[in-house]
Amino acid sequence: MKFHGAPERFEAVADLVGGHFDTNKIKYVADVAGGQGMLSRILRKRYNCECDVIDPREYGIVGVNRRVECYVPDMATFYDLIIGLHPDQALRPVVESSLYRPTIVVPCCNYWSAEKMGAKLMRQSIEEWYKAHNIRYVVEELKIDTPHRFALITFGPKIKG
Repeated sequence: MKFHGAPERFEAVADLVGGHFDTNKIKYVADVAGGQGMLSRILRKRYNCECDVIDPREYGIVGVNRRVECYVPDMATFYDLIIGLHPDQALRPVVESSLYRPTIVVPCCNYWSAEKMGAKLMRQSIEEWYKAHNIRYVVEELKIDTPHRFALITFGPKIKG
């Protein structure tokens, strides 16, 4: 199967899921802007997760669940984990979903701000958003051959008190 970009990115993000979350508690995953659905397929085989690719594009791997629509943060509450691997225009909705559910986002293009910014500045801006909204997060560098290899992993809002 042919993919745009580094094909090893799917395994790398699946490794993040297993490394940061109790996969026995992650039953439903939203694979936002998930294209053909390779990440969803890997998560299903590796962790037995029910995954939905939420993407307005209609093509995909046979046997992968699809919702042919644009993702909005209100969808987050149905899922246990929201993943945006190079989510393009869905970047902001995936980040905003961290208000409701844990997320993993690997940004690629600047759909975060109307202001022109490179990858480093965009990542810093997203981190500032997390801090302003009291979201617990970590940043990890994926071992993949692409300049867009930083993953921001959130664990939900901090508990006040």
